[in-house]
Amino acid sequence: MDTKMFAKSLISVIMLTGALTLAQRVDVTPQQVIARVGEPASILCRAGRQIQYCRIVIPGEKVLNLAPNWTQRPGFPYNGEGLQAGQCGVTIERVKTTNHGPVECFLGVEGDEISGVADLVVALEPQRPQLEILTQGRNGAFEVDTEFQAKCISHDGRPPANLTWFLDDENIFDGLTMPEVVESHDRNNATLYTVVQGIQRFIRVSDDRRNLICRANHFSYPQGYLDSRIQLLVRYRPQPLPLVKLYGLILGSTGLVNVTIRANPRPLTEWHVAGNTIQQGSRNGRYEAYEPQDLGRGEFNVALSIAGLTLEDTTKEYLLRASNEFGTTDYQVRISSSEAAPAAGLGVGPIIGIVIAVLVILIIIGLIVVARATGRWCFSDNSGARPSETSDTESVENRREPLENFTPRPPPQKLIKPNLSLNAIFKRNKSPSTVKHEALESQAQQGGPTPTGDDDQHPRDSEETVIITDEVTEPKEEDSKPNIVYAELMLKPSPEGKAPPQKTPTEYAEIVYPKSQKSTTDAKTN
Repeated sequence: MDTKMFAKSLISVIMLTGALTLAQRVDVTPQQVIARVGEPASILCRAGRQIQYCRIVIPGEKVLNLAPNWTQRPGFPYNGEGLQAGQCGVTIERVKTTNHGPVECFLGVEGDEISGVADLVVALEPQRPQLEILTQGRNGAFEVDTEFQAKCISHDGRPPANLTWFLDDENIFDGLTMPEVVESHDRNNATLYTVVQGIQRFIRVSDDRRNLICRANHFSYPQGYLDSRIQLLVRYRPQPLPLVKLYGLILGSTGLVNVTIRANPRPLTEWHVAGNTIQQGSRNGRYEAYEPQDLGRGEFNVALSIAGLTLEDTTKEYLLRASNEFGTTDYQVRISSSEAAPAAGLGVGPIIGIVIAVLVILIIIGLIVVARATGRWCFSDNSGARPSETSDTESVENRREPLENFTPRPPPQKLIKPNLSLNAIFKRNKSPSTVKHEALESQAQQGGPTPTGDDDQHPRDSEETVIITDEVTEPKEEDSKPNIVYAELMLKPSPEGKAPPQKTPTEYAEIVYPKSQKSTTDAKTN
């Protein structure tokens, strides 16, 4: 007996599972339909295969057995491509309030009945939103930095209204609570929704005389939304300002000093000039103080006139004092007869001056480099050592054994300057050994002869040119050894018509400086 009951239960579960599986195959489009009263609404059920029959249940209406050729119920025509195409639907030409709720369709397919459901929402216009202030101010006004609370209520709408907040045209997002939706029913048992949302923030000076707006957005409103608003009145002491600077006042005429301040309520003002106090609406000598002029939104223009403005007046300090029941604020004012306030940062003049200064510095650096390279100005050698170099060179060369046939040319009127290079400019003071070593390396690289015994194998030329490869440093008196400079001797062919050697040799001579200036002079005399 238990086995039979188990088998029946298993069969029931399988059949129920199959029915649910078939029921999931029904596609209802759309899943939710929102329509106002009197507007049309369409629902379509699709099975994906041929349908034998179609039954649709609409809240507040009788059951509809629909087919493409079915015309018995006016106001509910068939919607779809036909039962053969697996589609069955209905269009409600004029939606009524009682049609709100689930719309079900039942389709007969291959001996089974499958179903689907859609949600028909008949929109009902909610009441105008109500804005309530929960924080009570003093005499209908709020003080700065005090906490402010309010809430907005949208009653009896379907679907629920969407609430948004504004300060004039500025959206408010901070300080809002989560909307609370309350469901209720009317006398016809229709479902209605009420939405409540609160706001909590601190009052700011910028809130003064601005409109706090609660906006209910709903599908059924003719314009799509309705507003509820309250103007906020904020009371605060005169707000501080940085140093006020006024330019363009004309000397000799009446100078008008204007300062715009913010305060609520209207402030009482007075001016203090060089120990004198001028109350608003009064005159003191050449000074006259006017009543504050209301510019709206808590702004007031406070003016002081100075008859026959003098240059001394522009050097004085002016103090404006404004006060109301919430506090007192002092404002420092400076005036000037210049045309306009100086621009912030560097002007065109300073920028041009900086550019010119940089160019001058670059030119000076360039001149210094050129002067050092060419030996001009402070870099020229005025020690008088060069004339002695020639005579010393000649005496030393005449004493050298390999040069007994050498007849030196008279010293040139103007010394030949070496080719300039960066190395010659910045590496002047080389030792004689270094100079000689570099000359030997250069001669070897060019394939020329070195100063060896080749001079004995070729006849010598009768003329030589002395080229000094580096500057000569004057010997110091305390040096024990004489300074030596190596000179390169370039030999020219002799005038007797002898054939020049295949390789013109180059000889090097040592120029020995004497230890003192006196010995140098003796050498020149000899």
